[in-house]
Amino acid sequence: MKENTLAQFGIIGLGVMGSNIALNVENKGFSVSVYNYTEDLTNIFMNKYSEKNFIFTSSLQEFVNSLEKPRKILLMIKAGKPTDDTIDRLIPFLDKDDIVIDGGNTNFKDTIKRNNKLKNSKINFIGMGVSGGEYGALHGPSLMPGGPKNAVDNIMPILKKIAAKAKDNVPCVSYIGPNGAGHYVKMIHNGIEYGDEELICESFNILQHINGLNTKDIANIFSSWNQGELNSYLIEITAQILTKHDDLGDSKTPIVDVILDKANNKGTGKWSSENALDIEAPQSVITESVFARYISMLKDDRIKASKLISKEKQQKVQLKEKESFIESLRKALFFSKIISYAQGFNQMQTASQKYDWHLNLGQLAQIWRSGCIIRAQFLQKITDAFNKDKDLNNLLFDDYFLQITKNYNQAVRDIIIFAIQNEIPVPAFSAAISYYDSFKSEKLPANLLQAQRDLFGAHTFERTDRPGHFHYQWGNND
Repeated sequence: MKENTLAQFGIIGLGVMGSNIALNVENKGFSVSVYNYTEDLTNIFMNKYSEKNFIFTSSLQEFVNSLEKPRKILLMIKAGKPTDDTIDRLIPFLDKDDIVIDGGNTNFKDTIKRNNKLKNSKINFIGMGVSGGEYGALHGPSLMPGGPKNAVDNIMPILKKIAAKAKDNVPCVSYIGPNGAGHYVKMIHNGIEYGDEELICESFNILQHINGLNTKDIANIFSSWNQGELNSYLIEITAQILTKHDDLGDSKTPIVDVILDKANNKGTGKWSSENALDIEAPQSVITESVFARYISMLKDDRIKASKLISKEKQQKVQLKEKESFIESLRKALFFSKIISYAQGFNQMQTASQKYDWHLNLGQLAQIWRSGCIIRAQFLQKITDAFNKDKDLNNLLFDDYFLQITKNYNQAVRDIIIFAIQNEIPVPAFSAAISYYDSFKSEKLPANLLQAQRDLFGAHTFERTDRPGHFHYQWGNND
């Protein structure tokens, strides 16, 4: 870059995500200033990309002064205290109308606090969900910016350039809403991702128990599923994973067979479940998926329990109609995926009303069609559903999803019965069908629950035949 030329965009944090987004922005024709707290990463980046349109800075003040006004600064650093500390250090160098964007995996409640804090300083704060991992950061992520509308509009030309493009060439970025809306939507995206992954893993586990199916056969099944309704990034990479072999041991052994069955998490799935409880949104599939990760971490206890409680050795199941069973599993997976998304979108709708965000749910599905981890063919069907009815309360009221769930719910029941009989855990499948049955029940046993609460706590109850709240004299409760 020429001397005395100011950069159009700035990035703090040159880890995997930050450095790849910096390259993405520069590749799209924008000049970029970069800064990292530890100079070693800056030096590595500078030595590798010295010929590109970057300004390399060694202090925050030098970094801020290298940017044209209003300054556009993206933070790609660890969420929590490191982000707060960086903002506090930045504020003295910033001017009115400068824009600070937090692109980390941040809790939306923290984003709301920071938005209010910087508003008082006349500085614009944007909380932006970024999905797509390392590859997406470089080649095009799905972006979910929330905050002051005028500030998002200011950076939108850059965001549209660096975002993933769907098949119709529409950039996978949109203004989400005020204050914490962007990070909230990213949180729900990650929760839905948990649900997708758990349902796929449960399907894989069931297939592993079928006599005559090896890992290569299961890879082919997932590959064939990816050609139809289940077409998605996660199904695609599942098929790919199952074709890979051990690189450190027996080259004939599938790599998945030597990976320890303990799944960690970064907390965003838990946040989505916590928020579902806060706003009273039934989000059972995602929550069971979070719990499934937790129980996977209890490896030592599971080994002990398997020796104490399980039958001698779990045998593979011999099926007469293997092809029809696999088709039932496919239907069960698609049905349960629909339920998971129905719950996630219902939660976003509930949150939108509670936090006064006015989320455009159809547009959210549209920006998830490419770039992000949950990108899938059927997201267009969700956009279509909300385009037909912007006040749609639940995806299950849309004709397309209603028909699929009507036609496929028996397959879920069959698969769950098979799994229970053969001691195969299916928490997410079970949560999906339980939600479906509850949602379509005109009457649930909550009348008895109301009576119980009234008896032991005088909480009162409502009646079916007249308005108001009532208390019954239940008599002595010994």
